Amino acid sequence: MAFEGLSDKLQGVFKGLKGKGSLTEADINAAMREVKLALLEADVNFKVVKEFVAEVKEKSLGAEVMKSLTPAQQVIKIVNEELVELMGGTGSKLTYSPKGFTVYLMAGLQGTGKTTTCGKLAKWLVKNGKKPMLCACDIYRPAAIDQLEVVGKSVDVPVFTMRECRDPSKIAKAAIAEAEKKGLNVLIVDTAGRLQIDEELMDELKVLKKEIRPHEILLVVDALTGQDAVNAAEGFNEALGVDGIIMTKMDGDSRGGAALSVKKVTGRPIKFVGMGEKMDELDEFHPERMASRILGMGDMLSLIEKAQSDYDDEKAAKLEERIKKNKFTLEDFLDQMGQIRSMGGIAKMLDMMPGMGNNKNVNMEQSEKDFIAFEAIMQSMTKAEREDPKLLNAGRRRRIAAGSGQPVQKINQLIKRYEESRKMMKQMMKPKGMAKMNRMFRGF
Repeated sequence: MAFEGLSDKLQGVFKGLKGKGSLTEADINAAMREVKLALLEADVNFKVVKEFVAEVKEKSLGAEVMKSLTPAQQVIKIVNEELVELMGGTGSKLTYSPKGFTVYLMAGLQGTGKTTTCGKLAKWLVKNGKKPMLCACDIYRPAAIDQLEVVGKSVDVPVFTMRECRDPSKIAKAAIAEAEKKGLNVLIVDTAGRLQIDEELMDELKVLKKEIRPHEILLVVDALTGQDAVNAAEGFNEALGVDGIIMTKMDGDSRGGAALSVKKVTGRPIKFVGMGEKMDELDEFHPERMASRILGMGDMLSLIEKAQSDYDDEKAAKLEERIKKNKFTLEDFLDQMGQIRSMGGIAKMLDMMPGMGNNKNVNMEQSEKDFIAFEAIMQSMTKAEREDPKLLNAGRRRRIAAGSGQPVQKINQLIKRYEESRKMMKQMMKPKGMAKMNRMFRGF
């Protein structure tokens, strides 16, 4: 999980500060040493760490902090603000050409997931009301065109190819003409992976940039490569001029050093992060939300946005009506489980909830396994049994256990969870319950 190691260490530092009624300069110095070590272990650029710690230390030793009633909270607030600034301040959104037709040129090293990211970006654009086309300009890698066509088909977006042509500029210009002819308004140009020190291939990109004049050049980098990703970004930016960065495999990087370093080193913002292998797992990057997650404060805004975009309004309305009539069944429970899984599963949801992302008491891996087991159990039931769990006597439970490959104890656990969920849903439908929920989300 992104920033897991750093988050654990920083929260440990701040827990120690909170235990003190007042803070001395020695306390601040000791805390900053721990923060420095945590950032370096997270593979953050040394120069960036040095400047960050110096800035936090200077502000933390200010009179208004040291004399406040809650100096520890003030220090945490300063660290939060500096983390936000380090990652780019406010979020940097993808921009569109005022002419109505937008071209994005995708660049990066080999193996960063660039072609897949082209598809993810196309799907994100469709979701945001755009009509994109993908263009295959990787003329070197075997099967690169085939891969882009597979990606395009998976997101239902057209792909432009000229298999016999060996000139990326010619291919891209023909793609622009074709896209405009078809009434599409975005072209995503997939290019071959290359090293930033390969002058010949970098010159090819410069020519392509000059010929098609992309609205934005987006650099795709792999978070797992740490400072190598930052160095690549710096090299590409100096040679080509980059408008934004898409950082892939963030879900697999527990350190997060690249994300914390790249804006400071290159001056270019992270615009998107890849948070999984699925085509809809490309998220806009919000520095303030990421800082909040690192410090264990959660990210309720992203959770709410994801719920709003993924949750089926019609199903939600029907479910509310059924709960009001006390008809919440195992069928409804199965639907709810499906909705949670479509939002990335329990692990991703908990990661966005305040104080839950790094809660060692929550076995997220086991929770995901339970999801799969419960789904298998319910699919082994008859419709009547899902509608009325009271029918599930010992004999029926043994039959379901044999059909689902799960022990009877797991079926009992499912029924218990269902009963708890049903009671909670019933409570939330009461006026006081809804008022409590509204208070939870006030301010978002």
